[in-house]
Amino acid sequence: MGILIRGGRIVDAATDTDKTGDIYLEDGIITEIGQKLKKKDGDRVIDAKGKLVMPGIIDLHVHFRDPGQTHKEDIMSGAAAAAHGGVTTVVAMPNTTPTIDNPDRVNYVHNKAAQVSGIHVLQAGAATKGEKGTELSDIAGMVKAGIPAVSEDGKSVMNTALCKEAMKIAAECGVPFFDHCEDIDLRGDGCMNDDENARRLGLPGICNSTEDTIAARDSLLAIETGAKLHLCHCSTKGVAIMMKMLKAEGIENVTAEVCPHHFILTSDDIERDDPNYKMNPPLRTRKDVDALIEGLKEGYIQVISTDHAPHTQKDKTGSMRTAAFGIVGIETSFALSYTALVETGILTLSQLVEKMSYNPAQILNLPCGTLQKGHPADVIIADIKNPYTIHKADFVSKGKNTPFEGKEVKGKILYTICDGKIVYKDSAAK
Repeated sequence: MGILIRGGRIVDAATDTDKTGDIYLEDGIITEIGQKLKKKDGDRVIDAKGKLVMPGIIDLHVHFRDPGQTHKEDIMSGAAAAAHGGVTTVVAMPNTTPTIDNPDRVNYVHNKAAQVSGIHVLQAGAATKGEKGTELSDIAGMVKAGIPAVSEDGKSVMNTALCKEAMKIAAECGVPFFDHCEDIDLRGDGCMNDDENARRLGLPGICNSTEDTIAARDSLLAIETGAKLHLCHCSTKGVAIMMKMLKAEGIENVTAEVCPHHFILTSDDIERDDPNYKMNPPLRTRKDVDALIEGLKEGYIQVISTDHAPHTQKDKTGSMRTAAFGIVGIETSFALSYTALVETGILTLSQLVEKMSYNPAQILNLPCGTLQKGHPADVIIADIKNPYTIHKADFVSKGKNTPFEGKEVKGKILYTICDGKIVYKDSAAK
């Protein structure tokens, strides 16, 4: 039995397509695209008239907390939350308990995901054992076990020589190095951006150079080693300038992502000591936000990801000084990005699809991220006309820690289809 999606606005950055038409899905593959396609006996028909049809979102940066912290999130709840947000492929970060630093632990995640997840859950492997920064993990073994990337996410490999060696091995194994850029000595006990808002609230700050110094160092290491480097959750004007310079020099093995909270919010939005506004890196200034948006617009920041970081209510209660870093984002990323970037005319729909689907697929060398015939049937349908309000009570994720409670947006996901199977359908969908 196939699925016939009729009359939707098909947007595919890979082929520069933005037109109304039909898509036919069968046996997990996109088999036909055209006008007035014929229905076969037993087919499921979805009326997508007036709706957006695009490739499933690929989120290169999520925390599913499995193993060891499953009271915050697990593979099943994280995958369900992803489907709710139109995400069909994720890269889960390795800073779990225990750390994903060997092939057996990679296998645990991939085997569990195969049993309980309706989407593609790809598990990244830690660069060093236990993410302690002293001894390299079995990177080659984890690549054989199926990791799509190496990452020390949650921290940086502060030993430069060790970081360079990890990049060399990643390059030899043909996988990218996903880089959390943070000089831990510069961060100290900071919990928000180092500016007048931190001083107003009496909170310790995190300066831009905390991120900029490691981004610069690791970009130079990537140039020298030939590694494919991807800078995670970029937040500063300095990193945006670096990416612009690298593009001008024709350096293509360094890419960057930005999260919706970093291009929508600033530290000015932190009116009080509220842990829902505590994330790492922190919310920066308007100058930083403008630079990140310019990078997205001009293409030298290539990806929008979420850094989806679920926590318990207890972990996000009290002061920003002591609360955990991170917010959830996988269920709201498309709507927030569409509303902030497309509705305002900053990006075209095709550019947004490029940042959320096509470019991430290219970084991982995946066949998805496009709606071309013969490619995987990872497709989402969204309502981009009617506004709705974000309510954390509606989240499927175990985490409810968001600064966007009560925000009105457009871009509600109506259907998420992964490998030709409907893994999420909104109650309002026809």
